[in-house]
Amino acid sequence: MKISQLGEAPDYRFSLANERTFLAWIRTALGFLAAGVGLDQLAPSLATPAVREAISLLLCVFAGLLAVYGYLRWLRNEKAMRLKQDLPYTRTLLIVSIAMVVAAGTVALMVLYAG
Repeated sequence: MKISQLGEAPDYRFSLANERTFLAWIRTALGFLAAGVGLDQLAPSLATPAVREAISLLLCVFAGLLAVYGYLRWLRNEKAMRLKQDLPYTRTLLIVSIAMVVAAGTVALMVLYAG
């Protein structure tokens, strides 16, 4: 069943807010993707090629997972709004925050020990 045929249409302001949140997830995914590509292509002296490529690959994979998760979250929220249910709770914000801290710490260590 199409999402537009499920329940009744919520207030357009809530649907637009849900779309803005989805786009924020996409922007975050693009940021991780840019970090992965940038680390691999623009910082050849930061670490050995194997380490640099592994970290770049992890950042790119995480970006793809975030993009998929953003869509799934949009879909769950849209369904909940259309069925007049509570919005689902997520722990993903904690996971993304931890991933960001790990990525920042790793890059900081690479910069510290590269020079």
